[in-house]
Amino acid sequence: MILHRSDHAAMIRALRNASPYIRLYKGKIFVVKAGGAVFGDVAMTRALIEQIAILHYLGVRVVMVHGGGPQLTELTEALGVPTRMVQGRRITDEKSIDATSMVLNGLINTRILAICRDLEISAVGLSGVDAGLIRAHRRPPVHLAGHSETVDFGFVGDIDSVDVSVIRQHLDNGLMPVISPLSADDKGILLNVNADTVAAAIGAALGAEKLILCTGAPGILERVDDPSSIISYTDLAGLGRLREQGRILDGMLPKSRAIEFAIRGGVRRVHVISYAATDSILAEVFTNEGTGTLIVADVNALTPAEQQSST
Repeated sequence: MILHRSDHAAMIRALRNASPYIRLYKGKIFVVKAGGAVFGDVAMTRALIEQIAILHYLGVRVVMVHGGGPQLTELTEALGVPTRMVQGRRITDEKSIDATSMVLNGLINTRILAICRDLEISAVGLSGVDAGLIRAHRRPPVHLAGHSETVDFGFVGDIDSVDVSVIRQHLDNGLMPVISPLSADDKGILLNVNADTVAAAIGAALGAEKLILCTGAPGILERVDDPSSIISYTDLAGLGRLREQGRILDGMLPKSRAIEFAIRGGVRRVHVISYAATDSILAEVFTNEGTGTLIVADVNALTPAEQQSST
């Protein structure tokens, strides 16, 4: 590759512009959650982890949480087990909980760790079962608005408590935890916990600077059917209004609840970005403009520069 002087100048300008953010975030904790859809594409998976690697190299203490929904659907359907989703959440019956463990703790987690090894990131795989990281109970059958029947989510867990001491130990040793959202109850029964919920709970327990949700959507949309209607920034009140107006649907519903939990739990900023957009994590972290949606407790806390850039 041949670089011309103008290319060098652009690179230097980019580094200078990013340097205040590098100073600001060095030593801070970021929780990055990636949905399972990205792991179906080898190039996108590597591009995502390369961006996380840069954060790691720059001294950001990264915790990665991953899903695996599409891969789980593919496996369970191959086994003759139909997939059923209710309000963006998967119903997990007895036949599919073992497949869930195979996909999340085995296939996805191990693939991520293999790429981390190639990128010389000292990463370690964990799940919510390890060292009592996520303690959960089986969700009881519930009656949901718009459903005539009571919905039993099966082996799906709701979080009781989070003990992040094992994560802190790994971070203090320079390791990057890569976490599967599978958990268990006090009797050792495996439970499938929503990955966004796990990421939010971990972020809150760690007092993370940022929670970054990498999704198939470009961000939170003003109009669900218009990908260009990205909301640059909002706060908890705005997020609540979007839910009430029916503008947050399907898989974005549990995300919105997770976002609210994270911010109320102490995470300063949550970002919803697309894993498909080029260098979306780096652009979101190291520029004012960003690429997706920034959510904070109160938009009045944003600096004038951030508000102007987002606008």
